[in-house]
Amino acid sequence: MKTFRKGGVHPAENKLTAGSPIRQAALPKQAVFSLFQHIGAPAVPVVKKGDVVKVGTLLAEAGGFVSAPVHSSVSGKVNKIDAVIDASGTRRQAIIVDVEGDEWEPAIDRTDNLVTLDRHPELDAKAIVEKIKNAGIVGMGGATFPCHVKLSPPPGCKAECVIINAVECEPYLTADHRLLLEHPDEVLVGVSLIMKAVGVSHGYIGIENNKPDAIALMKERAATYKDIEVVPLKVKYPQGGEKQLVAAITGREVPAPPAIPINVGAVVQNVGTAFAIYQAVMKNRPLIDRIITVTGKSVSQPGNLQARLGTPFSQLIDECGGLPEDTGKIIGGGPMMGKALLTLDVPMTKGSSGLLIMNKAEAKRTAPQPCIRCAKCVSACPMGLEPYLLATLSAHAQWEDVERLDVTSCIECGSCQFTCPSHRPLLDNVRLGKTTVMGIIRARNQKK
Repeated sequence: MKTFRKGGVHPAENKLTAGSPIRQAALPKQAVFSLFQHIGAPAVPVVKKGDVVKVGTLLAEAGGFVSAPVHSSVSGKVNKIDAVIDASGTRRQAIIVDVEGDEWEPAIDRTDNLVTLDRHPELDAKAIVEKIKNAGIVGMGGATFPCHVKLSPPPGCKAECVIINAVECEPYLTADHRLLLEHPDEVLVGVSLIMKAVGVSHGYIGIENNKPDAIALMKERAATYKDIEVVPLKVKYPQGGEKQLVAAITGREVPAPPAIPINVGAVVQNVGTAFAIYQAVMKNRPLIDRIITVTGKSVSQPGNLQARLGTPFSQLIDECGGLPEDTGKIIGGGPMMGKALLTLDVPMTKGSSGLLIMNKAEAKRTAPQPCIRCAKCVSACPMGLEPYLLATLSAHAQWEDVERLDVTSCIECGSCQFTCPSHRPLLDNVRLGKTTVMGIIRARNQKK
């Protein structure tokens, strides 16, 4: 069974909600739509205070090529456009809508009828990409890169295959697993659309073998798609990283930045993105909701919720039994790559894959000890870096050395910190170094 070769770790999976069917979350009383739900330029509002909107109404248009529009997930009236705190703790502009009823734009197909590609021969690559762009689809595995950009390879690059990331290697999270089990046919149509958009004849769906039910179902449903192959993978974190997944499935190694998967002929999309693409192209449905896992060992009713974008995290936690008394920390995402939230008054966005409520015992960090030179962090790094050295240099602000040692290749997976027997905050310092060096590089490029 395949996997990537370099580095990796095996944290406890804790897939507490793998057997929990997707359930529909209630509508919020007020929805908050950040203009920063994607990598790139923020979206630009096209509505104003007092405007009446429906589900699917355009709220903000893309602010550039690397950007994405934002649509309303609710019906009601625009209360105001104001700065709100997002999951990163930063105050950013958002459109706030007071919810009234649940009225949808008439062009959206709300039926469950499966629409396949052979019913729409008029859809060429350009039309598919345009629909994806207009629907505001972004990478839903967490990176939130505008999808239409990834489906428009730069000059000199040619796609040879599409790889669907259904790995979901992050502990606790099960949203993608449930999506595979409950919407396999829609996912496969989405994969076909992506393949047609980039002009390739072969697609792969990578699924780790801790999801045998999903592997079996997807193989059964994919049997009629001769160009789509379901690839079972060994369980190893962070196999959901683009470069690690490309290496696992094709054996090709993506070079250091600025190289990306398309440089070795691969286009990688998350399985949630494939589903959203199906909805956008075949159902005229913009990205207005997504599946999010709300979980934790002390949560009384953990589950996978289909929730409208703009819903406050506090409401989602209430729907899963409320905040446990022994809560120590709340993570947006999973325990390896997620980030602690400063407040629950944060709106759900296109990149919100999970809410993890950690109890006080789990959340408590062990006091760091001196490095014992064991090199476990070096062995665990999936990018072949030297985390102990990058962390030390970053802590001492030696930015030239940090850049020379390729800190921009770090994918911030946390494998180094997870494996450190001295409990050193390796990822914290390496992340600081990466952020600082990337700022230095941008400033340097602007002067050229």
